Amino acid sequence: MRTVLVTGGGGSGRTTVAAATALAAARRGRRTLLLSAEDPALLGALFGADAGSGGDGYGAGAPHEVAPGLSLARIDSGADFRARAVALQERARSALDLLGAEPLDDDELAEPPGADAFALLRVLRAAHDPGDTEGHDLVVVDMPPVGQAVRTLAAPEHTRRWLRRLLPPERQAARALRPVLAQLAGVPMPARSLYEAAGRLDRELAAVQAVIEAPGTTVRLVAEPGPAAARALRAARAGLALHGLAVDAVVANRMLPTASPDPWLADLAARQQEALKVLLDEFRADSVAVCELPHLGREPQGPADLGELAERAPLPAPVDGPPADGPWAVEDRLDDEGVLLWRLPLPGATRETLSLVRRGDEVVVTAGPFRRVLPLPAALRRCTVAGARLAGGELTVRFEPEPGLWPARE
Repeated sequence: MRTVLVTGGGGSGRTTVAAATALAAARRGRRTLLLSAEDPALLGALFGADAGSGGDGYGAGAPHEVAPGLSLARIDSGADFRARAVALQERARSALDLLGAEPLDDDELAEPPGADAFALLRVLRAAHDPGDTEGHDLVVVDMPPVGQAVRTLAAPEHTRRWLRRLLPPERQAARALRPVLAQLAGVPMPARSLYEAAGRLDRELAAVQAVIEAPGTTVRLVAEPGPAAARALRAARAGLALHGLAVDAVVANRMLPTASPDPWLADLAARQQEALKVLLDEFRADSVAVCELPHLGREPQGPADLGELAERAPLPAPVDGPPADGPWAVEDRLDDEGVLLWRLPLPGATRETLSLVRRGDEVVVTAGPFRRVLPLPAALRRCTVAGARLAGGELTVRFEPEPGLWPARE
């Protein structure tokens, strides 16, 4: 299954572009599912009055057809949180009764910060469940603004790492020794139920992470061309690359006609074209498609306007699988230079906002506001960092073997 995650700057028209992308694919025979947390009024303005409604399903609105071959499911993070909180209270009812606690009613529960991100991830996972795909072969996701989108997509990996640090699986294996340890040394051991809950959460997160990291998952960036948009996309691209997410296309949205007789509009269009040239130079050099969607002179209203944009929206292209050694390769230069090179593609990263810190068998890489902890390949764990260089959108880290840990080469 192909998955296209549509994101961009705030107010750039992400929802409209996601809808146009989904409609374009459906019109060309792809069975398409569009996931969006946007307000029902906006979805209704694009597809029809009832487009944002629907019963329970996918943890939100049940998928319903809004165009031939195109289904829409609206994500309601508030309803998702309340349903899960009530279910959790039911499972813990005996413990709550023992403590004399009074469970909260559904109408008392307010959605906390971050609930929208986890609701989106759960819906994304459900859409890829083999038993619930309903025959869809393309999922288009209307993501939040790009900074939040990157953090949301990175959340499964980060959370799984925290779980492994806080509840190491190897400590669970020692639970049979808990009484002995408690008597002899007073070593605290987490309860079995805690490990079981952590295991369930880890499996759920692993399933979401598998969808995000699948070769068929790509990101589509949306921008209304201008100097600020170009800078934002550059930083976002570095964050996406840091987490191994490929950009398949950039959509320059709301492009003005270049032949306007009005001097004010002509000047604005000229500045758009200048910014568009920057996007073309940066992204096409890396084989990322850049397409333009016109400004309709109004906010898109109804299927006719959306269809006009869909005619120009790029279709999600087939993607090849990742290299056999993954997105980050180790190059052996021991014979010639006595070093190993670890190459990390980071298009859009700048030297001023990039940092690299080694911690044991891991490396913490920070690109602007985005950070990732990467485990070192086995060969590099027996080496010391000898330097790093950022050039051509690629971070190259030099490692020198530690003599006492590296076998002698003949």
